[in-house]
Formats: sequence, structure tokens, C-alpha cells
Amino acid sequence: MSQTSSNRPERLPEFEIPPIPNMSGKPADEASTGFSRYRTELSHHRTVLSEHRTGLSEYRTDLSDRRTELSMRRTGMSFQRSRMSADRTLMSVIRTSLSLIGFGFTIYQAFSKLREAEVIRHAAAPRNFGVILIALGILILAGGLIQHLRYTLDLRHTRAAMAGGGLIHGKSPFPISVTFVVALALLLLGVAAIASIVFGLPGLA
Repeated sequence: MSQTSSNRPERLPEFEIPPIPNMSGKPADEASTGFSRYRTELSHHRTVLSEHRTGLSEYRTDLSDRRTELSMRRTGMSFQRSRMSADRTLMSVIRTSLSLIGFGFTIYQAFSKLREAEVIRHAAAPRNFGVILIALGILILAGGLIQHLRYTLDLRHTRAAMAGGGLIHGKSPFPISVTFVVALALLLLGVAAIASIVFGLPGLA
């Protein structure tokens, strides 16, 4: 960005346009000299006005450059806000899936202990219900991970393209989402939980 003065040019003082000289009845040489002086004075005023307009034009150009710079920074920051919004959406998915996986595993464990204590004779229905809850939690989490990954990759590509074209500032880092890593770990935990239920105690029926 060009470094021009950011101060607005001072307002020109008011001045009167010199009156047209009255050369009627005077010799041609004297009249010509009088009109020449008059044109010189007008030319001086025009020069002052032109310089003032030039100063105003440079001031407006500087303001335009500053607005463009701010717009580029705001657009660059909007990508970071969009990324954080995607993280918040994924965290909502994590909360929902974690609740389903936790409830399913808790239901399974509770009825499993009741069967071991011979309080109940059959635990197939609670076991199946727990498995269904865990499976739903895993499906919701997997869908959220896929959606988050597709959105963030598209966001990265768009940001890189705009930064390469000089449309935005893209110097700030755009790291891998920690929320995505946590969600992936929770997905593996859910798969391990449902595998331990399905294949760990096949005699529950």
C-alpha cells in the first residue's frame, strides 16, 4: 500500500475572482496587456485549485487503500471465524454422540451386573438396546466427522486460492482442528466399546 499522507488537506481560504478589467477606449497595446494580466491572475487561481484537488485526490486514494486493506483483513479473519464455527458444530455432534455411547454402555453394564447377581435371568434386550444406542452414537459421530472434514478442506482450498490471488491476508496459521482429533479418538473408543459388547460376552441371551 502506498504510504501517502493520511491528513486531509486544509480547506482553501475564500478568495474573490478578479473582475474583468474595463479596457474600453484604451489603446490596443494597453488593453492587450491588461487582459494578459487578467488571464495570468485567473491561471494562478486555477493552479491553486488544481493543486488542492490533487491533494484531495491523494487523500481519497489513501483512504481507499486503507479500506481495501481493512477489507482484506476482515475477509481473512472471516475464514478463521468460519473454521471456529465448524469446530463448535463438531463439538455439538461430539456431545450428542458421547451421550448416546455413554448411555448405551451404561445400560449394558447395569443389566450385565444384574444378570451376574441373578436378579434378572435374561439380558438380551438391554444388551441389544445398549448396542443400538452406541451404534447410533458412532453413526452420528462418523457423519459429523465426514461433514467437518469436507467443509474444512473446502475452506482451506478457498482461502489458499484467495490468498494466492492477493485478495485476502493469509499469513495466519490454519492448523489441524484439535476438535477433529478428539472426535476421531471418541469414534475409535465407541467402536471399541461396541466390539467389546458384541464379541466380548456372546453368552448373554
